[in-house]
Amino acid sequence: MAQAPTDTLRPLRPVVAPTDTLVRIVPCPGITHLPVGSILFAGNAVTKERILRAELDFHEGDTLTLADLPARLEANRRRLFNLQLFHAVVAQASCANGKLLIVFGVQERWYTFPVPILSLADRNLRSWLNRSDRWRRVDYGVHLTRTNFRGRNEQMLANLQLGFNRKYELFYEVPGVGRYRRLGFGVGASFYQSHALDYITLADRLVPYRADEGFPIQRFYVTGGLRFRHTVQFRTALDVSYHREQISDSVNYYNADYFLGRTQREFLDFTLTSTRNQRNTFAYPLTGKFSQATLTHRVFLDNTTPSLTTLRLNYARYLSLGHRFYYSLGLSAQGRLSRRLSYIDTRALGYDDLVRGYDEYVIDGRHYGLVQQGVSYQLFQPKVIQLNSIDNPKVNAIPLALYLNIFADAGYVIAPNPLPQNRLANQFLRAGGLGLHLVTFYDRVFTAEYTLNGLGQTGYFLRAEFPI
Repeated sequence: MAQAPTDTLRPLRPVVAPTDTLVRIVPCPGITHLPVGSILFAGNAVTKERILRAELDFHEGDTLTLADLPARLEANRRRLFNLQLFHAVVAQASCANGKLLIVFGVQERWYTFPVPILSLADRNLRSWLNRSDRWRRVDYGVHLTRTNFRGRNEQMLANLQLGFNRKYELFYEVPGVGRYRRLGFGVGASFYQSHALDYITLADRLVPYRADEGFPIQRFYVTGGLRFRHTVQFRTALDVSYHREQISDSVNYYNADYFLGRTQREFLDFTLTSTRNQRNTFAYPLTGKFSQATLTHRVFLDNTTPSLTTLRLNYARYLSLGHRFYYSLGLSAQGRLSRRLSYIDTRALGYDDLVRGYDEYVIDGRHYGLVQQGVSYQLFQPKVIQLNSIDNPKVNAIPLALYLNIFADAGYVIAPNPLPQNRLANQFLRAGGLGLHLVTFYDRVFTAEYTLNGLGQTGYFLRAEFPI
């Protein structure tokens, strides 16, 4: 095996987003093409080397054009970085005995995250304190995530939540198996019980029903599916899941449309999802694009409830405007086809998708569209706060970046027969605002926003995700 050159990689440190300074080419004077002699990886103490090799679009023996080598290495470096397994990835190429020696250096993350669950079952602290049985109305447990399981980029997720609301979940995801890791699978199961349920929408707000004894809602499902993984940026998933859901007689009495007059339903979901993720980084993208299409066909097992087909589309574009300004555009749309929909199947804006500024509202309907735009200015470039008192390199350096953002959102929900009290369906929704986006390690994004919506209402909102 060829020996590494004396001009070695500098020590790695965490970064928020990859930059071109993380690719280094040692000049090879007078040479235009060279074969790849060796590809080496450094720093992957947990991650298996074959997992990393499967992401590269070149291998030993391939001949590369040196003029294109910086861009080629950067594209592959970003593929490795976007596995979301590493704080940082650097790449270096040099000439050794008439061949290219390419080295990728990585700094691994912390892969096991146990997060305690401790929350109140009431809507706020005062409501909880006013109850004589307050200590029974507490949720507690643990949420456990294990990424990069067995060093193969597999993921295990478990939830054990007890108390007023109970949840038992276990999921296992294998993005790819085999030499080229093109075919993977995912399996999981979930059981949920709650003493509270939002059973209807009135005045464009969810109305809760609470029961101290018994559970107004119980849900159980199992799922399994295949993953067709072309690269880390292009994936297709096919999933089949069985669901059994049950509500109490009281919920059915107050809203007979919740399950179309039933207190229990069973159905199968067949879901096909295609995702093309070409963003420069998946946590807080500044350039690139993202597209996803999801088609779900739901078959109810009672032989009377009409089937339901849902198509959901998402597209986002990210552009650098220069001088530390960036533009983002997000488009989302959803359509449902069915002769009749139950209340729970009419969710539109205010759930997964949102016109910012309408956070206290939900808008139900069959179809919806959403447009989100934003211009961000980088207040300071990514830098690292070093915690010298901690020896572990996986947690002793905190990367930070801060962006000032101005945004405008617009949305529309089509609802054929909304309740008279719900006025936001079939209305043009619009909002604008100003925000601060804090980006830190382990792909965490925190936003603080001030918004003005189309109703003339203003508000401050905190979020824990990138809005577009």
